[in-house]
Amino acid sequence: MMRCLLGLIMLLGLNSLAASAQSPMDSTRVSSDRLLGYSFANDAFLRTDYYYTQGMTLLLVSPGLRHSPVNRILGPVLVGSTLHHGIRLHYDGFTPLRIQDPFIRLGDRPYASYIYADLFRVASQSARRRRMTTALNVGILGPVAGAKGFQTKFHELLGAPTPRGWDYQVQTDVVLGYEGRIEQQLLALGHVAELNGVASASLGTLQTYAGAGATLRLGQRTATVGSLGVNSKAGRAGQPRLQAYGEVQAEGRLVGYNATLQGGLLNRRNPYVLPASAIRRTVVTSTGTVGLGYAGLRLEASLTWISPEFTGSRTHRWNTLGILVAF
Repeated sequence: MMRCLLGLIMLLGLNSLAASAQSPMDSTRVSSDRLLGYSFANDAFLRTDYYYTQGMTLLLVSPGLRHSPVNRILGPVLVGSTLHHGIRLHYDGFTPLRIQDPFIRLGDRPYASYIYADLFRVASQSARRRRMTTALNVGILGPVAGAKGFQTKFHELLGAPTPRGWDYQVQTDVVLGYEGRIEQQLLALGHVAELNGVASASLGTLQTYAGAGATLRLGQRTATVGSLGVNSKAGRAGQPRLQAYGEVQAEGRLVGYNATLQGGLLNRRNPYVLPASAIRRTVVTSTGTVGLGYAGLRLEASLTWISPEFTGSRTHRWNTLGILVAF
């Protein structure tokens, strides 16, 4: 399993190196886009309250981040690429099936949460309709993420049951990892239909996996390659101002390690985690999204489904609402 995961990571890197070597005289350029985004995920809209139960992301993309020293370890870029540099902050919380129980639920998902940042670079190669994203993950897993207080207060405001098992959550550990993702356009029909293939891999203390999938988009939206969904004013010249689209994404993963289930790699003093033998090594996710945008603003609503992640677990679904603004 580990050989497969490392093999795909090497493939991502070699693909990039090969593309970079084709024409050394070609140059890259840094996009002038400045973007700010936020998303909120929760399963409360579906009247469930377990497994992946809450999450938020905060995104900043700015050409000024091209000076970050982290870019030196994000690998080479595709020839003739347009580069976007950014930071994405993640916060996520996980619980077992019944949060009202004040004891450890053996065989169920442990309580877990994290907060970490992706320091990333997106290289879009329009000539080959290809996009490559590489990122360094840095953060922390455990009580410091503050999920106990956040979920308790959120449930208090909603009048929902109080979660009573956070004292048994996965304990403090470091989040440090590297991930890569390649998207290749396979088919396109103007601006109204697009089919992309995806390959991804992650190696780190939070999660290690290799994945592959596809995304189908129908409707009016800025093309995937060369844009992150909306453009700053200078980049919108000649682009349709109105965006209205639907998207379906499916991905299968080979799972090597998942710290939210198994605990961190450095701190093994956890009240309760699942053994490696209980982890499902193949996981499938699918996401349906509808989006609406105008000029430099985009709104999205998504529904995500995931197959069981460990022995005896259920499938799960949650909603995500997001906003992206160009400034």
